[in-house]
Amino acid sequence: MTLLKSWVASANSATTDFPLNNLPYGVFSTDGGAARCGVAIGDQILDLTALEAAGKLPLDGGPLLQNGAWNDVMAAGPAVWAALRSELQAALAEGAAGQADLATHLVAQEDATMHMPFVVAEYTDFYAGKNHAFNVGTMFRGPENALPPNWLSIPIGYNGRASSVVVSGTDVVRPNGQLKGPNDELPRFGPCARFDIELEMGAIVGQPSDGMISVQQADDNIFGYVLLNDWSARDIQAWEYQPLGPFQAKATATSISPWIVTRAALEPFRTSTPERERPLLPYLKEPGPMLYDIDLEVGLTPEGGSESIIARTNYNEMYYSAAQQLCHHTTSGCSMRVGDLLGSGTISGPEKENRGSLLELSWGGKEPLTLDTGESRSFIEDGDTLTLRGAASGDGFKVGFGEVTGKILPAPAIPDFAK
Repeated sequence: MTLLKSWVASANSATTDFPLNNLPYGVFSTDGGAARCGVAIGDQILDLTALEAAGKLPLDGGPLLQNGAWNDVMAAGPAVWAALRSELQAALAEGAAGQADLATHLVAQEDATMHMPFVVAEYTDFYAGKNHAFNVGTMFRGPENALPPNWLSIPIGYNGRASSVVVSGTDVVRPNGQLKGPNDELPRFGPCARFDIELEMGAIVGQPSDGMISVQQADDNIFGYVLLNDWSARDIQAWEYQPLGPFQAKATATSISPWIVTRAALEPFRTSTPERERPLLPYLKEPGPMLYDIDLEVGLTPEGGSESIIARTNYNEMYYSAAQQLCHHTTSGCSMRVGDLLGSGTISGPEKENRGSLLELSWGGKEPLTLDTGESRSFIEDGDTLTLRGAASGDGFKVGFGEVTGKILPAPAIPDFAK
């Protein structure tokens, strides 16, 4: 697929994340005003809330864009999703009629403040990257027992906190928690010393389900994808996770990109999950390619310093696709809701530079990595800013997600009652 030309000149650059091929959806405001729904095109945002309010963007079942979130559009269903995308691509295409009128509804991205693009109903995080699972398992159990016995048969996940999901640019406060070192007799309460990221993708459920659905139905129900950083307190997790898994270690924050890249925009970049060492049960078998070829990277910027790219990998490294994860999520009869968010699990590749967490990059702190500034890191320090980026590459264009950034602030003072 080649670049689709737009009359918005910045959308025709090979370096933009947001050509006409993409058209991701977000929520923005300007000058402290109300949050509005918009679509990114080049370095601009087309104000869809204003267009709909003016009667220039009629949608079946509308109005759908007046609540400062994309949930109403998602709930309206795939026919509305397709109609909206088709209308926007036609209106923004090179040579389209009505350019002067639409241009009055363009807002420069640099002048906009981005907000959460949708209301998160529930949040589930998976552990579905084989390289990550093998690396972490090797650190704690050795390579012969790295993967749990169920891992090759089932997408493992846990229910997270929807309330902790935040948009890119939100500062993240280092958590306090209960800690116990291997040589400590008893636990203590204090700030996390091994704070980490997890490079993930997030799938957004756009249609509800009641009862088990197939992998194909699950794929059809996904509205789009975001970049996702699952901040993780490794030392808190090490003490708390047995026997029920992560709890407070994962409750600090989960950062997502402000732009939802639709499943339709990613269609040209579909690819297959890897060959299996063990056959999957029939309900998890995919009817076609369900993963995407999306290049990903992680940057770390110390306070007052310059950025170092500390990892590069690709979404195609996942062992289970989002559609498989969503299908499995429904097997118990669990109802899925519009706005449910599914984290992919950490995306790591086969080489050291492909590892999607500092836990892996520093091998549990035993092999600190050296930044371009000459500083070293085993885990995140106060003042560090972490940035995730991702894009699928076409012929002379890319379909990107923008950035997910978060700066780490010091842990709050421990209250007297906790001392």
